[in-house]
Amino acid sequence: MVKRQMPNPSEIFELLQFKKPQLDPVRRRLDSALTIWDLRRIAKRRTPAAAFDYTDGAAEGEISLRRARQAFRDVEFHPDVLRPAIDVDTSCEILGGPSAMPFGIAPTGFTRLMQTEGEVAGAGAAGAAGIPFTLSTLGTTSIEDVKAANPHGRNWFQLYVMRKREISYGLVERAAAAGFDTLMFTVDTPVAGARLRDKRNGFSIPPQITPGTVLNAIPRPWWWFDFLTTPKLEFASLQSTGGTVGELLDSAMDPTISDEDLRVIREMWPGRIVIKGVQNVPDAVRLIDLGVDGILLSNHGGRQLDRAPIPFHLLPQVVREVGKDATIMVDTGIMNGADIVAATALGAKFSLIGRAYLYGLMAGGRRGVDRTIEILSEEVVRTMKLLGVASIEELEPRHVTQLTRLVPVRPQVREAAAQVG
Repeated sequence: MVKRQMPNPSEIFELLQFKKPQLDPVRRRLDSALTIWDLRRIAKRRTPAAAFDYTDGAAEGEISLRRARQAFRDVEFHPDVLRPAIDVDTSCEILGGPSAMPFGIAPTGFTRLMQTEGEVAGAGAAGAAGIPFTLSTLGTTSIEDVKAANPHGRNWFQLYVMRKREISYGLVERAAAAGFDTLMFTVDTPVAGARLRDKRNGFSIPPQITPGTVLNAIPRPWWWFDFLTTPKLEFASLQSTGGTVGELLDSAMDPTISDEDLRVIREMWPGRIVIKGVQNVPDAVRLIDLGVDGILLSNHGGRQLDRAPIPFHLLPQVVREVGKDATIMVDTGIMNGADIVAATALGAKFSLIGRAYLYGLMAGGRRGVDRTIEILSEEVVRTMKLLGVASIEELEPRHVTQLTRLVPVRPQVREAAAQVG
């Protein structure tokens, strides 16, 4: 029989600790977010559907995005036991400079439409965390203002080659003058992908007011207050706005860009140059031969060609072919620090986060971006400790197996199918 007694009030208070209430609503909701998926749920609640779907969506059936995320879920880790990793060093050298983590912030367009602090929040958070920030050609903050927000950190610039070449050349010159150290020459956007969520939502720049947007805005007055009481959105690369994002891209981008454009930009740019949007091994080899410093394996977050190759699956092949000759990086589908660790183990020198950063921005502005970086950093450190790895350099391909759901049809099977047909 268990001996029972009357509760002693003093003992009860020793056993129970009452949590101090958090009065700051932003801090309260961000503290409740333990994963990037949690930040996404908060962002969806706080952001009008058209702006949220612009961030969250991808092209056509959004197959590329789902496959990219699934590829990271299908990772199997192989930890080393009895090899303590107490003090983990997550720092790395990337493109001639330091980074406190093996990831940085990817370029995102129209960012102030997501939340009014936009790129200033992203650049400031990246600088505070000691990681690089990348400004998009279609960003909503000027090159100079990003430099002011991150004066001592590393700033990179993503370049679209426009139909009017002088616009692109001017941006390159301004980025160089502002001390940006790396240029991302983007090659996967000859035309805009079919982003169907934007069309269904009637998403345009500037936002168009319809009965639907009014109804959707009623429970989100803070977004409209911020949008209407802050400076007008301006795009350094667009002389006029009015239309869907796809229409704006098609009017500005040039589908005829070629190796010659890369040569011209290479001659203009004094720093490192990375090609963003590489999706096969032969292109990686050819571009390295043209003298670029790095390759970013990317299918544009699934926002261009749907059913495009999965960057994470391409990674081992590209590293084998050109990893000794150039810096190989990866993006698309990253939602956890373990994804970054897996990519690093398979040879990526760096990873870039886009949507994860924007979910944090929409959830809480600058503090939300800080929370994104904090969550991913904690996941990176914890995964490395559980693997028994004390530094980025110790991560090796043996630590990771890519479990593949999508197995290519063998040539003989295709031939047999053709004969039957």
